Amino acid sequence: MRRDPVELEVFKNLFHSIAEEMGAALRRTAFSPNIKERRDYSCAVFDGKGQVIAMGDHMPVHLGSMPMSVQAAIAAQAMAPGDVVMLNDPFHGGTHLPDITLVAPVFVQSPRPRKAASRPDFYAASRAHHADVGGAYAGSMGLCREIYQEGIRFPPVRIMRAGVMDRDVLALLLNNVRTPAEREGDLGAQIAACHTGSSRLTEVCTRYGLDRTKRAAQELLAYSEELMRAFLLQVPPGAYRAEDFLDNDGVSDQPVKIAVTVNMWGQVSGPAAGRRPVPTKPVVSVDFTGSDPQVEGSVNAVEAITYSACFYVFRCLLADDVPATAGLMRPIEVTAPEATIVNARPPAAVAGGNVETSQRIVDVLLRALAQAIPQRIPAAASGTMNNLTIGGIDPRDGEPFAYYETIAGGMGARPTQPGISGVHTHMTNSLNTPAEALEYAYPLRVRRYSLRPGSGGAGKYRGGDGIIRVIEVLTDCEVTLLSDRRTHGPWGLAGGKAGSPGKASIIRDEGLVEEMPGKFSTRLRKGERIRIETPGGGGWGESINE
Repeated sequence: MRRDPVELEVFKNLFHSIAEEMGAALRRTAFSPNIKERRDYSCAVFDGKGQVIAMGDHMPVHLGSMPMSVQAAIAAQAMAPGDVVMLNDPFHGGTHLPDITLVAPVFVQSPRPRKAASRPDFYAASRAHHADVGGAYAGSMGLCREIYQEGIRFPPVRIMRAGVMDRDVLALLLNNVRTPAEREGDLGAQIAACHTGSSRLTEVCTRYGLDRTKRAAQELLAYSEELMRAFLLQVPPGAYRAEDFLDNDGVSDQPVKIAVTVNMWGQVSGPAAGRRPVPTKPVVSVDFTGSDPQVEGSVNAVEAITYSACFYVFRCLLADDVPATAGLMRPIEVTAPEATIVNARPPAAVAGGNVETSQRIVDVLLRALAQAIPQRIPAAASGTMNNLTIGGIDPRDGEPFAYYETIAGGMGARPTQPGISGVHTHMTNSLNTPAEALEYAYPLRVRRYSLRPGSGGAGKYRGGDGIIRVIEVLTDCEVTLLSDRRTHGPWGLAGGKAGSPGKASIIRDEGLVEEMPGKFSTRLRKGERIRIETPGGGGWGESINE
C-alpha cells in the first residue's frame, strides 16, 4: 500500500504533541525546582511492542535510553489497565539512580472482542531526575565506589495497580530518601504525565480508529529508518577512529579512555529496482572496543547511556522534521563491550556515567565523524554537566533539603558560526535554576552568575564562553561537585583552539580560597561559598589573526 504523506505528517505531529503535553503536565505539577525550573525530565510515547514513536523536546540523555527502561518494564511485568511500573535500576534499563522512570500501558477500547490477557496498544513513559534518592551523599550524586552507596535501587515494580497507588512500594521509597514530601510530589507529577499521555492516545484512536493509528505508528518507524539510511549512504564509506578522555574517575588521577571506530559500509543490496528499497542490514557500525575497563569511581556508563549517546549524535545529523522514533537506529549497529567504561556491570557506581561519560561519548563520536563529514561537525562543547549538589538542614523549617543542578558551559564553534555562550549542550537540554527560585526554595544565596569572558577557544569561529557561578550557603552543608574537562579544555576543529578548562574553588569564611579538583565532596560552614567556572567550547577553523 502506498504511503500517504499527508496522513504521515498528521500522525507525526499528533504523537509528538502528546509527548510534549505530557512534559507540560509533569512540569506544571512537579514539586521540586529541579523539575519545575530546570526541566530535568523527559516524556515519550511507545507502540505496543515498546518501540518509541514520539519524544518530547526534552533531555537527550533520557530519551535515547528510555526505550530500554520500557522494554525492561514490559519484560518484568504483565501490565493491566491502570497499572504503572516504576524503575531506576541502571542494570535493568535505567541510567543512574536519581532518574526514576514510570511506564504506563495504554489499552484502547475496541469494537472487536479482546482477549483478557491482550497486550497494551501503546505505552506512555515519563522520566525525571529526583534531587535525592538516598545514599551516602545528599543529592545522590557523590564520589561512590559501588552502586549500593548511591541510593535506593528499584527493578521494575508496580507503583500503581488498577489505578490504586501501592502504598507499600511508595513507603519503601520515601523512607530511604532525605526529602520524602518532594519525592512523593514529583512522582505524582510523573503519574499525571502518564495519565495525560494515555488520555490523549485514546482520544486519537477514538477519532481516527485504533487500526489506523497503529498503522500510522508503524509507518513512522519505517519512514524514520528510510531517512536515516538515505543520509548515511551519502557519507563516504570508511573506518573513522577517534578517542577522548575523562580527566579521571574521582578516585585515582588516571585519565579514562573512550575509543570508537565508526564503520561506514556504504550501499547495501535492496529489493529489485522500481520498488521502495527497504534493506534490513545496518549500514553503520559504532564499535567502542578499546575503551578502558570500568573504573572504581562513579563515572561508569551503562549500555543504555552509550546507546542513548549514539542515538543523539546520529539524530542531530538529520533535519529537524525527521520523526524521532526507534526506526532511526535500525541502520546503526552499536557494540559496547561488557565491563568497560561504556557498558559497566554490577556493582559499579554509575551516577556520573549518565551526566559526564555520556558527554564524552558524544565528543568522541563527533570527533570520529568529523573525519568523514567535516562540514557538518562542530568543535567540542564544554563536555561536562558540572553537577552540583548541596544538602543539609534548612534552618527555616528544620527539615533536610537536597539541591541539585547542572551548570551550563560554552558550545563548540560550528563550521559556519561561533558557538553559543552559557548554554546546556548535547546530552543535557535543561536550564539553570534561576537565582530567585533557588534562594526561595533553599538556604542558599547566589553571589555571582555571569559569563566567563574569553573562555571559548579561538578560531575562525570562536567557541562559546562558559559560566561563573558563586553560591553562598546560609547553613552548614555538604557540597559535592561531579564535573570534567578540568585537565584539558574542549578540543577545537579544523585548526581551532581548545576552550579553557573548568575550575572550582571553595571560599572559606576567613577569605581563604581553596582550589578544588573537578570531582570532590566537602563540608561548608554557614557563610562559605563555592565558585564554579565552567569550560568554554572549542574553536572552529584557523583564526584570521594568526
